[in-house]
Amino acid sequence: MRIVIAGGHGKIAQLLGRLAADRGEEVVGLVRNPDHAEDLRDLGVTPVVRDLEGLVTAADGPAELAADLTGADVVVFAAGAGPGSGAARKDSVDRAGAVLLADAAERAGVPAYLLVSSIGVDRVRDGAVPDGVDEVFVAYLRAKLAAEEDLLSRDGLRVCVLRPAGLLDDAGTGRVQLDPGVDGGTVPREDVAAVVLALLDRLVAGDAPAPVLGLAAGATPVAEAVAQA
Repeated sequence: MRIVIAGGHGKIAQLLGRLAADRGEEVVGLVRNPDHAEDLRDLGVTPVVRDLEGLVTAADGPAELAADLTGADVVVFAAGAGPGSGAARKDSVDRAGAVLLADAAERAGVPAYLLVSSIGVDRVRDGAVPDGVDEVFVAYLRAKLAAEEDLLSRDGLRVCVLRPAGLLDDAGTGRVQLDPGVDGGTVPREDVAAVVLALLDRLVAGDAPAPVLGLAAGATPVAEAVAQA
């Protein structure tokens, strides 16, 4: 399986890259910063330096990015504007970057796409503003929701949206709760990566899981949870 991960230097992306590479998969990580390339090589991931945000406004952005996706079985969007970024970058990265990757995937003939989204996006649906949430995080949730809606409307891609709960750096437990109704809690990033890899297996095999899945720590082994999703 050839996997291309956008945002390849992120915490979840690196965990996923190592898991997949250790299993013998071919993994490509798209990174903006060339200084991050060696980190990916150390994981067994092939780095490609590509500024997704810059390509969003380029006339030939989808075509240029599509060249990086040639031969991929699945793409994963694990990129993000990151801490300290403002509302504008939440839109240009978390929404527009995800949409750009989908446009490029369709051009390159990639059949499947997994979007790492966020718990809580339904709270901003129809313009709602949750109590006690600052405007930048509201912008982040709106960007993720808009990306989800764009991807799920496409007929040319098998799409799975994964909405992890609050992310932890704790060691993974190998046990999760994975279903569309999950809307709170926490989950170790290691378990998120394990779930993503198992979901990719289903997507690539054409056995699509539920299109939108919430993820939190739970009692069900990852393999069983994904098989039931």
